[in-house]
Amino acid sequence: MSNTVAPVVLQRRRAARALALADTSRLAAHWAAWPDPPQVEYLRGPEAGLVMVQGRIGGSGDRFNLGEATVTRATAVLRGGGLEAEQVGTSYVLGSDIDHARLAAIFDALVADPATAPRALAEIIEPLERELADADAQAYAEAQATQVSFFTVARENTAGMEDEE
Repeated sequence: MSNTVAPVVLQRRRAARALALADTSRLAAHWAAWPDPPQVEYLRGPEAGLVMVQGRIGGSGDRFNLGEATVTRATAVLRGGGLEAEQVGTSYVLGSDIDHARLAAIFDALVADPATAPRALAEIIEPLERELADADAQAYAEAQATQVSFFTVARENTAGMEDEE
C-alpha cells in the first residue's frame, strides 16, 4: 500500500478546514446562490455533543486530557442537481452551530463529486481560504505590533547608568 494520498482526499481535507473555520452566514449565502441545488437528506445529525480534547507533552510524549469541547457534526447525502452520482458529505465543526455543520456537510459532498468539485473549489473553498489567510495575516500583524523586545528595553534602561559611573 502506497503512502500517497488521493487528490480527492486532499481536496476534501482542504475543504473541510475552510468550511469548519468559515462563518455560517457566508456558507448560507453560497448555498442560496448555488444554481440547481441538489436534494439534501441528512443521514446523521446535525447534532451537537462533547469531545475530550487531548494533548501531548512536546508533541510526542504521553497523552493527557486537556478538557472538553463542544462539537457539532452532520452527514448529508445529496442527489440530483448536476451531481454525477449520489454523494455523501460529512462535517465536524467546533461549537454548537447546527446550521454551520449542516451547510459544511453539503459543501463537503459537492467537493466530493467530480461534476461539482471544480465549481465548489473555485467559487466557495478558494475564496474562504483567502478570507481565512487574510484574517490570519491581520491577527499576526496585530500580535507583532504588541511584541516587546526585552533586549532593547534592557539596553534602553541601562544606557544612562553607564554615564553615571
